[in-house]
Amino acid sequence: MSENAPPCWVLYLLECQGADTATTLYTGITTDLERRFNEHLAGVGARYTRSHPPLRVLAIREFADRADASRAEAVVKKLPRHSKLAYFV
Repeated sequence: MSENAPPCWVLYLLECQGADTATTLYTGITTDLERRFNEHLAGVGARYTRSHPPLRVLAIREFADRADASRAEAVVKKLPRHSKLAYFV
């Protein structure tokens, strides 16, 4: 990405450790996925990932602007688990 290019917004889906052996999903947006994932790992990314540590990034989708990414995030957060996974295919 060049210095003058606008940031690309990324909608991401994390697989997180659940309370038992099951995994859970976390959805978020960022312009720097590597930095954000490291924040989640360090326990400073979000309240949810502090108690459900992230295991890996399952999927991403890029958006041109924050508004589109935020709208998509709101839609995905309302979906059941199987539909969240299918959204990124």
